[in-house]
Amino acid sequence: MSPTPLDLPSAGGVTVKAYRWDPVGDPVAVVRLTHGMGEHALRYAPLAGALTARGYVVYAQDHRGHGATIAANNGEPGVIGADGWTELVADVARLGDLARAAHPGLPHVLLGHSMGSFATQQHLLDHSGDESAVVLTGTAVLDLLEPALDLDQPLDLAMFNAPFAPARTDYDWLSRDEAQVDAYVADPLCGFGLDGAAGKQMFVAARRMADPDAVAAIRHDLPVLVAVGDQDPVGGGLSLVHALVDRYTAAGLTDVTLKVYPGARHEVFNETNTDEVVGDVVRWIEEALAR
Repeated sequence: MSPTPLDLPSAGGVTVKAYRWDPVGDPVAVVRLTHGMGEHALRYAPLAGALTARGYVVYAQDHRGHGATIAANNGEPGVIGADGWTELVADVARLGDLARAAHPGLPHVLLGHSMGSFATQQHLLDHSGDESAVVLTGTAVLDLLEPALDLDQPLDLAMFNAPFAPARTDYDWLSRDEAQVDAYVADPLCGFGLDGAAGKQMFVAARRMADPDAVAAIRHDLPVLVAVGDQDPVGGGLSLVHALVDRYTAAGLTDVTLKVYPGARHEVFNETNTDEVVGDVVRWIEEALAR
């Protein structure tokens, strides 16, 4: 099913392009998808289809500097500016407000992948009461990743390919599924990082996650699923994933689940075991909302 295109008014005169996938019949909940760096929301159409089949209405936005939002604002891929990261995170809440106005009273599930998971982590510091459950994929503790990077340089996604050398492409780190990697490489709206100012702001803003008091402000009964591949270089051999789970539990969150897929890489929804991953996530969402 093709999504309905939406315009999400944002700050600074920016129009964020968004999408809505509708189920057959009245929706039982809202799921909002927040995509990663150097990609776009329509790559999540298969996941949206699986979710609408279970009765969820699905929303997703193309972040600033990504997808259809680039052309809509006469922009450039990955260029969002010095205050762009702050507004990208705020757009997560803005899309939630739009969906709440359209579906008053429905629970909301927020699913963030990679950069979208980092935006989601920051969103939760101030807006956890707006969400009924949260899924984080391709995720990590960003402030602990910062020391390995030069924040004065633009982010280059190909740097994560080093563990897979000699590699077939610069993006083998995304998935074991070569067809998915090739589709990513062929997609003109994939494969770029953030501009230097925005990338630096993303990491600087993530330092709040190291403040125990800030993390403790997240409501303690919020169900959180962290789903990752054990070969995802973003997770630092899972050390940065376990650090995230430990932070949440230390802050008092009582419903945190970690799901690790052996052999899987960064894009767990585009992996060779995608059916398993999607099934697990959909089942977890149903159970979390039932709780």
